[in-house]
Amino acid sequence: MLLEVEGLCVNYGHIEALRDVSFGVEEGTIVALIGANGAGKTTTLKTLSGLRPVRAGSILLNGKDITRTPAHQRVKLGLSQSPEGRGCFPGMTVRENLEMGGFARRDQRTAAWKQDLDRVFDLFPRLREREKQAAGSMSGGEQQMVAMGRALMARPKVLLLDEPSMGLAPTMVDSVLGAVRDIADSGIAVLLVEQNAEVGLEVADEGVAMARGEVVFSGPAAQARSNSSVLLAFLGEAALAGRESGG
Repeated sequence: MLLEVEGLCVNYGHIEALRDVSFGVEEGTIVALIGANGAGKTTTLKTLSGLRPVRAGSILLNGKDITRTPAHQRVKLGLSQSPEGRGCFPGMTVRENLEMGGFARRDQRTAAWKQDLDRVFDLFPRLREREKQAAGSMSGGEQQMVAMGRALMARPKVLLLDEPSMGLAPTMVDSVLGAVRDIADSGIAVLLVEQNAEVGLEVADEGVAMARGEVVFSGPAAQARSNSSVLLAFLGEAALAGRESGG
């Protein structure tokens, strides 16, 4: 288990945002963290990245407790995130954006650095074609590729992806999620946050559903598609009752 989250509790002032959240992500697997707006998905990612303080619980990365570790040190230990909204540097080229992902590394002039760039370009051939183009002039799907490639340049053991399909055309969603599968198959553990449960569970090995800051389901992605707790988190009690009665 590369990422282990146990009993995580997080507050925004007096408001409890996460309550006793527990799950894990194994090497080479994709875990889809799903839930409606306000369920606590993005707060979970921010906490894992070190951007939100933990009130209670623990976070282990490759067996090391990083619960109190500063965010920049977590990157060096192997935790990298592609944020919601992509967060590309619009005035910088594709290549410059990718190079920013390796800011914590000290091997920019080595063969390993070039190999990592080549891996990103192999994963996203369109970026190789446009490596000198300003990221701000690219489509949303292309910018998502830049954001994911930038995160990969940190050489993560665990990759956090926040809403990578948001706002993308269906064909581009397929391309991006196909790349997510390839990333996991290379041995990286992927935690994929998706509001679109169908999209997230289609590519994932495991599913973790959240509602009101709590985990309401954790198990195989195939089971999550038909689990009543998952449906309740997304549909609400009235809609779920109608679905179960055939209405």
